[in-house]
Amino acid sequence: MKLHATRPSGVNTITAYGDDYVAVNGQRHGSSLIVTPDRVVPWDVSEFTKITAEHFEKLKALEAEIILLGTGRRQRFPHPSLTASLAAARIGLEVMDVKAACRTYNILIAEERKVAAALLLE
Repeated sequence: MKLHATRPSGVNTITAYGDDYVAVNGQRHGSSLIVTPDRVVPWDVSEFTKITAEHFEKLKALEAEIILLGTGRRQRFPHPSLTASLAAARIGLEVMDVKAACRTYNILIAEERKVAAALLLE
């Protein structure tokens, strides 16, 4: 699906997505990634079952007020012990499928929120 919304200048927005890709500012990505307003970086997670507490520690270091976790084609919830560091730091975590995470990220960016999307593309 291609998204056509007003893009806030100077920030990363998700411009398209599908079952096996996400496009940020028109650039297509076919593996897991983290998107913030000012950067796009690979995320070293290849499968939902391989997400560890250390992955959430890296997300915590982004200093976002909310993390959107896109868990692939369907919504799956990580064990609370894995996400405890985010809760302790008072960082919100919303879990959804990748497509919903992409849409939500763009909405929050338009609201100028400090958000990061960790998108798992399996």
